[in-house]
Amino acid sequence: MFQIVGKSKTQTLLLGTLAVLLLLPAAASAQQIIKGCSIFPANNIWNRRIDALPLDPNSATYVSTIGAATRFHPDVGDDINSFGIPANLRGSGKAMPEFDYADESDPGPYPVSSKLLIEGGTWATSNDGDRHVLVVDTRKKILYELFYTFASGKRGIHAGSGAIFPLTSNALRPNGWTSADAAGLPVFPGLLNYDEMASGAVRHALRFTTRRTNGYIWPGRHRAGPQTAGYPPMGQRFRLRASFDISGYSRNNQVILTALKQYGMFVADNGSDWFMTGAPDRRWNNSELDQLKNLVGADFEAVDESALMVNPDSGQAL
Repeated sequence: MFQIVGKSKTQTLLLGTLAVLLLLPAAASAQQIIKGCSIFPANNIWNRRIDALPLDPNSATYVSTIGAATRFHPDVGDDINSFGIPANLRGSGKAMPEFDYADESDPGPYPVSSKLLIEGGTWATSNDGDRHVLVVDTRKKILYELFYTFASGKRGIHAGSGAIFPLTSNALRPNGWTSADAAGLPVFPGLLNYDEMASGAVRHALRFTTRRTNGYIWPGRHRAGPQTAGYPPMGQRFRLRASFDISGYSRNNQVILTALKQYGMFVADNGSDWFMTGAPDRRWNNSELDQLKNLVGADFEAVDESALMVNPDSGQAL
């Protein structure tokens, strides 16, 4: 689900056509284009296919520690209160948030207020979860992201951490810094959204969580939680095995499974094992998505994408 906030009213827009979400043909560019705004340059690592890259030498170990028999879980569906992370296509307000991790957060301002969509569906302080607030300013081409966000006072915002990403740049977070995600990566580029699935192709990496991790690797910038030997580092990329037969799945699920083969998914945060994230939208068919829960960890493999790195402080990929 995307929301656009106007000057006088808030309008929730469930994108029904490609007039709002435009995807360039694969031959031209492998990336999302939203209202004329590219979600990072075409040569950014998020937009790089990885189906021909070699296996990471620790692939079997990583799959085993996360859980070879553990079911894959698409954390996306038709209810904003229950599934995924929503995004806002225009901001509201001009906040200078108070941060719990101010030394690793961009100070702002952030175009954020309690009028916007928030993960979990409500700004009420009783709401649990990560409480992400994502704003894609397609005019300025800037992505604003907050983690564990609450309204504070009359107009203030309090958050655990925050990050601002110029979408025309390949620059990464400073080394060692978190973002609104534990890996120090942006959240929005890794979300599966309905319209790109309906278009027939998803041309960027997705994000998923694991219960534990061990350090971080490029393009990840930050580690978090207990560091446990044998588990993958933050920023590790996985893909669905090329041999996995998708022919028995629905057309929509085949689009998602093809993306998992071609672009894969990054370890982005600590959480439930093999949970892949999307943007909630009323048009998702939850029963259809549930068919993807037939996948297990052993259907995936870790990829070595180190050869794509141009500069350790850049997301540019060869």
